[in-house]
Amino acid sequence: MNAEDPVCHMQVPTTSHVCEYEGIQYAFCSEQCRERFLANPRLYIGLPGHKAPAQLGKEVIKKRSLMLSEPLDAVQSEQVKKALLSMMGIQAVRIAANKIEIQYDLIQVTTEQIADKLSYIGSELGGDWVDRLKLAFINYLEECEVGSLEVANKKGCH
Repeated sequence: MNAEDPVCHMQVPTTSHVCEYEGIQYAFCSEQCRERFLANPRLYIGLPGHKAPAQLGKEVIKKRSLMLSEPLDAVQSEQVKKALLSMMGIQAVRIAANKIEIQYDLIQVTTEQIADKLSYIGSELGGDWVDRLKLAFINYLEECEVGSLEVANKKGCH
């Protein structure tokens, strides 16, 4: 017997990555989707008369660029790309020189989950790649936060 994963909408066995929420049992395609659901259940299941954003097909597309201190070689680039694309919600990964660009749907995957995957990938690459990949991600997040604090000179009618 199958059920629909409320996060990614895949059909999955009712015994797959199960959790119970408010007395109802939910099944998931992966631990990633289960974690995402448990963090914000009302993104995926609505209330009587009110559908949740995921039930309405809403996407929140995010793009992140990570700068590494040195470029990945071709084999490492392929490993990073393949591992990130294996995650639910990752839509595109582009690696050029020392830059990794990731496009993803925030409804399905979080920056924390991406950072965890980068940490895992880094441990497989060996050497200091764990620290380099995590540091690149953290630096990006800090740059975004600082950038959003800047006073903008907004011209126009808005």
